[in-house]
Amino acid sequence: MKKIYYLSSCDTCKRILNELKPLDGIELQDIKSEPITPEQLIEMRNSAGSYEALFSKRARLFNERQLKNQDLKEKDYESLILEHYTFLKRPVILVNNKIFIGNTAKVISEAKEIIHS
Repeated sequence: MKKIYYLSSCDTCKRILNELKPLDGIELQDIKSEPITPEQLIEMRNSAGSYEALFSKRARLFNERQLKNQDLKEKDYESLILEHYTFLKRPVILVNNKIFIGNTAKVISEAKEIIHS
């Protein structure tokens, strides 16, 4: 399976998608217009090892809700990601049973190498 979960209104996601081109055979899912399903999140968690690895602590709502002051558990991370798309660290790239999470240069470089190999 080749899929990228991204946010179309995010300039960083747009830049990364351009950097990863060509994206032939890769399904793109804009998580704002097509929210992730519980099943998709479980699949991501199985590849990532935890919901926390998929969770964005840089999300505006993370600070607004003062979640850094709470002792969040895996179930909390799962619920929050399903509740609001901004809690998913972006982009999430799934290629051939490998997962790449976030937008660091190293992650994107590794994803690009796998996508185009």
